[in-house]
Amino acid sequence: MRAPRGTINGMSDSNTLNFDVLIIGSGAAGLSLALRMPAAVRVALVAKRELEEGNTLYAQGGISAVLDARDSVDSHVADTLAAGAGLCDEDVVRMVVEQGPDNIRWLFEEGVEFTRSPATGDSGYHLTREGGHSHRRVVHAADATGRAVETTLVRRLDSHPNVSVFEHFIAVDLAVAEHRDGRRQRRTCHGAYLLDIRGDHVVPVAARSVVLATGGASKVYLYTSNPDVATGDGIAMAWRAGCRVANMEFIQFHPTCLYHPQAKSFLISEAVRGEGGRLLLPDGTRFMPDFDERAELAPRDIVARAIDHEMKRLGIDSVFLDISHKPAAEIERLFPTIHQRCLELGFDMTCEPLPVVPAAHYTCGGIKTDQRARTDVHGLYTIGEAAYTGLHGANRMASNSLLECLVFSELALADILERLQRPASDGSTIPPWDESRVTDSDEEVVVSHNWDELRRFMWDYVGIVRSNKRLQRAQRRVNLLRHEINEYYGNFRVSNDLLELRNLVDVADLIIQSAMRRRESRGLHFNRDFPDRDDNQAVPTMLIPDNYVPRRSGAG
Repeated sequence: MRAPRGTINGMSDSNTLNFDVLIIGSGAAGLSLALRMPAAVRVALVAKRELEEGNTLYAQGGISAVLDARDSVDSHVADTLAAGAGLCDEDVVRMVVEQGPDNIRWLFEEGVEFTRSPATGDSGYHLTREGGHSHRRVVHAADATGRAVETTLVRRLDSHPNVSVFEHFIAVDLAVAEHRDGRRQRRTCHGAYLLDIRGDHVVPVAARSVVLATGGASKVYLYTSNPDVATGDGIAMAWRAGCRVANMEFIQFHPTCLYHPQAKSFLISEAVRGEGGRLLLPDGTRFMPDFDERAELAPRDIVARAIDHEMKRLGIDSVFLDISHKPAAEIERLFPTIHQRCLELGFDMTCEPLPVVPAAHYTCGGIKTDQRARTDVHGLYTIGEAAYTGLHGANRMASNSLLECLVFSELALADILERLQRPASDGSTIPPWDESRVTDSDEEVVVSHNWDELRRFMWDYVGIVRSNKRLQRAQRRVNLLRHEINEYYGNFRVSNDLLELRNLVDVADLIIQSAMRRRESRGLHFNRDFPDRDDNQAVPTMLIPDNYVPRRSGAG
């Protein structure tokens, strides 16, 4: 039986919890790392809401891996590099692709029930095809792969008593100390401060290694496919702690979010287009062949921009995705979750097209890590969507994200276990949380108003199509918001909403800075003032914080 979830009864603000490893985030990345830890390692696994809530739960399409003899590692690598528009790290891409099949087998052994179909290849899995892929290589559990992965791994925690689970805790900040290591300065993470949302107090948690598996930041936009927890917490905390951040201008907008006031960010999986779905204008005209020879199977950036273009050109609220030309039984078999939810909202995808719009979906940039998931701060790791590993480049190819979570959790595991074998460094304790000079807020309206303003101007000025003028407007507004939020943070007790807004403001600034530096259009970043791709700019956009201390190569 795993440790009780929720509020730590009897915990006072001055007490510090101690673990070997602190994992912040409970999606595919955080869960797979926790489950792979040896029984002797004391692990804390932190979830901001319920343990299952996060982007993984809502992932529909699947996980890409070379599982068919007709496919190849070279082909998967080539497709990923093409989608990444010249900014992928080819060594990282090949490493991740090569380790894909073993990680799918690990999930299967953990109990994930993928859709089977011996007729599709010698793997026994049913493999579908999505945008950017030249082969069927996406293994899936019907159209709810993320839910199957998340719920299965959560159940597996019951057999891992070394993992203590804390739900409804949000990280406030990392506990980082700077000290001398010989002649060099060194920054080391010794833990984090966590707000017990239901108990309303801050708990210091010390750990030999801290892992950020906090996901992306798409809630910085007004319209998003992501759940409410995707507020860029890990990226913002790592930036404040002295970590470099890269490629934040590359925000992926999923082309097909269901357009309905009650849908609330419900995706129509890319697999619908992979199985023959067509994008149509209101009069039934197909338009994607006019934008790309791959039509509906073009990478997401191209499809999203095409939809955005047609909506603005015609002044329409949505376009339509139609797969009704396929047999109804086949649609219901391949997409049971999507079919049922659409029926609940008044749409029958077996006999009519679905209204769809683009929505912010995936953060391709993030915290700079190496091939062992290490950040610039010693003892701090990042895995999953919060990380910039070099895999995605200027655009993430469909279904490579869960694969990255699995592969880098395994790579982080090896380095963390090696680190735990070494003596602990000095200063591993962290100071207590000090609230002696703050009061309870009497102006919560400031938080809610600034939250709305931020998400609206990010959508209007830093969305699918950008311009220099729009970015400059966004920069001025984010500077004003940061000043207000920092003043508010310094005077009042922290709350979940305040912490999320503080993180979103930091992330918005990182996105705007990165977009202003890239004076070309590439992948997911399109600037009307620089509409062409410039091969002289085929390098990642690297942002360096003021408190950055270079890490000695190979140091743990």
